[in-house]
Amino acid sequence: MLHVLAYITAKPGMRDTVLREFRANMPAVHAEEGCIEYVPVVDSPAFGPAQTELGPDTFVVVEKWASPEALKAHAVAPHMQAYTERTADMVADRVIHILSPL
Repeated sequence: MLHVLAYITAKPGMRDTVLREFRANMPAVHAEEGCIEYVPVVDSPAFGPAQTELGPDTFVVVEKWASPEALKAHAVAPHMQAYTERTADMVADRVIHILSPL
C-alpha cells in the first residue's frame, strides 16, 4: 500500500473554487481500481497553537493506494488530466509526498 500526501496551495482566495472542482472529481477517483482513500483536509481550528497551520489557501489530499501501479494509473487518468487543466490557473503550488509504510 502507498500513502500520498498532496499539499495543494491555491492562489489567494481561490481555495474554495479549487476544492469545488476537486470534490466534483472525487467520484471518478474513488471508482479507480486500487483507490482506498482520497479525501481533502484543511486545518482543524480546535488545536490552535499546538499545530503548524497550512493557512487559508492550502489543503492536503490524503490518499491511500493499493499498489504503485494503481497510483501510476491514477496520475494519467483522463479525469485527473481534465481536473489539472481546469484548476491550473487557480493553483499556486503542489507538493506531493509518496510514502510507504514501515
